[in-house]
Amino acid sequence: MSLIIDMEAKDRVLCIRLKGELDHHTAEKLRKQAESAIIKHNIQHIILNLGGLSFMDSSGLGVILGRYKQIKEKKGEMVVCAISPTIKRLFEMSGLFKIIKLELSEENALQRLGVA
Repeated sequence: MSLIIDMEAKDRVLCIRLKGELDHHTAEKLRKQAESAIIKHNIQHIILNLGGLSFMDSSGLGVILGRYKQIKEKKGEMVVCAISPTIKRLFEMSGLFKIIKLELSEENALQRLGVA
């Protein structure tokens, strides 16, 4: 299965909705699209909606961490929402929740960032 990437910019917040598998085959595609959108829309914050993500490996974690660093340089925040138990466990084991916030829904994430 491949990865479907849906991105939407709202008031310097980039909502990235992923569906499918984020692995070494698809991570580069996500990295390029996210970097391009961050520059094009002068993005400060990212919301990752992972509700449709069925699989993620270390390449996926790497691309997420890279975008986190890019956003941190702009004094921004990254929020993950709608995460499945399997992907949540991967985030917990990798320690990503120490730096990336978790919300139940995209709406809650937007409220956290003061956009909704």
